[in-house]
Amino acid sequence: MRSNPYDLPASVHVLERGWLSSNNIMLLGSDGNAMVDSGYVTHAQQTLALVETVLQERQQGTRLERLINTHLHSDHCGGNAALQARYACRTSIPAAEVDKVARWDEAALSFRATGQQCPQFTYDDSLHDGDVLRLGDLDWQALAAPGHDPHSLILYCAKEGLLISADALWQTGFGVIFPELEGESGFAEVRTTLDLISTLDVRLVIPGHGAPFGDVGAALSRAFARLDYLQSDPLRNAQNAVKVMLKFLLLERQAIALDALAPMMADIPILALCNRRFFGWSDAALAAWASAQLIKVGAAVRTSTHLFNMG
Repeated sequence: MRSNPYDLPASVHVLERGWLSSNNIMLLGSDGNAMVDSGYVTHAQQTLALVETVLQERQQGTRLERLINTHLHSDHCGGNAALQARYACRTSIPAAEVDKVARWDEAALSFRATGQQCPQFTYDDSLHDGDVLRLGDLDWQALAAPGHDPHSLILYCAKEGLLISADALWQTGFGVIFPELEGESGFAEVRTTLDLISTLDVRLVIPGHGAPFGDVGAALSRAFARLDYLQSDPLRNAQNAVKVMLKFLLLERQAIALDALAPMMADIPILALCNRRFFGWSDAALAAWASAQLIKVGAAVRTSTHLFNMG
């Protein structure tokens, strides 16, 4: 039985979110109700309402028994605390992140580095490369997918040809390659992950952001071309990161006073590091450049006093 335009099994429900929050994938079945990734904290109440609506509409009871995080960037785990408070759901995180969560090290978890919020949450167990999870009456294999995040996982259901790809593969690319911004290897890891995905028999990808899509071969071709472009000049990856990070700030705040923009960006460690390593500009010059880039593509608009989010 199929239940939606994406030709998904009836037990799989995709909550496509705006770009501030990752998509939520609900997997409903006799083995209990589960969800993959929980969105950003400012959308937590909306996330709770969406979960309740799906459970009611699918007549799957009132419980969410399990929560799985593909990786621990704030837009994928920012709703964890709210879901744990409401449902006491068993929470599974990538094994490499266990110690960081146990001692709640916001610097090691990237929240401080990105200037983003994430309420403290707990975990119950860890996920390793190769683990098989029974979710929504289907078997899913967790596969290591480093690159965007060194410890990210993707989930593959061979029976249905489904891939929950997180930020490892989108229809038009992939997430920012953060390790390269810090002088660590990331381009090679992205290529390895894309090579891995190309070996899987996937008919439909459920990405971390954007609508589910087929024609995986075309998406992979675009991703490999994007990777080649970024790797040929690492400044391009840094430029993309600065634009993405500023857009995130605008999505969260909707408006930022122009006189506050440069010091705000300078106070975000990953942006300050990008400026030192790749740009070498004044704080004001980086803020002006990033703003102009967003305005150019219609992602922001500027008045005499503020930068406003658009789109």
